[in-house]
Amino acid sequence: MSDGVEVRVDCHVKVLNDAVVERAKRVGLDAIVYAPHFTRLPEIRERAAAYSSDELLIIPAREVFTGSWRDRKHVLAIGLEDPVPDFIPIEVAMAEFDRQGAAVLAPHPEFATVSLTESDLRTYAKTIDAVEIFNPKHFPSHNQRARELAEMLSYPPFTSSYAHLPSSVGVAYTAFETPIESEDDLVDAFEERVARRVVHNNGARRLRTSAGELAHLCYENTWKKADRLFLSGIEPTHPSHIAYNGRFDDVAVY
Repeated sequence: MSDGVEVRVDCHVKVLNDAVVERAKRVGLDAIVYAPHFTRLPEIRERAAAYSSDELLIIPAREVFTGSWRDRKHVLAIGLEDPVPDFIPIEVAMAEFDRQGAAVLAPHPEFATVSLTESDLRTYAKTIDAVEIFNPKHFPSHNQRARELAEMLSYPPFTSSYAHLPSSVGVAYTAFETPIESEDDLVDAFEERVARRVVHNNGARRLRTSAGELAHLCYENTWKKADRLFLSGIEPTHPSHIAYNGRFDDVAVY
């Protein structure tokens, strides 16, 4: 781990295996936030603990898909104690995050049709702790708009690799000026608006990363999405799943 002067955190990674850990260490990361799609919190926590070490802290998190498939908005929550499902109204998800005292982040704002809008960022200003101002999947105009939103609405920034591929890990990270040795430390860093800098690569490697990640995004939103919708049955993070004990049955959007 870092000596506390600067701690490098890739704040949003979708994949976790030996290759991810090896790459994270090689590029000098101190921690990564692991938040895979459609995976329940206990499973995320178990996998994060299995790969975490003194050299690399793995922090479990959930990117919750609020709303329906046609109007879903992604929100990243760190520090949850109780599981929160996907496919619930955004106001219900935000209330749950508040209740649990989680750090709430806005990944890839206004990107495609899966992100928080300017109106959402204004509405939930008391809940959201940071806005992502650089994402490798973005085109330059998207990153510029994200920076404008963060500055206009006085949100602290963050960035991440948003890695769905091991080779993308660390292409962008947030460097915090405080020790981060646990999940709670990162939650505190976001909620207390600790000083930080956003670091990313804009060269040829970044372009290769963007191309690879965008190709993966196309796959996720075509064949893989069709499989989830029509072939695989109920998602583990669907609000009516038995794991949620009926708590969210009345607010499920489908």
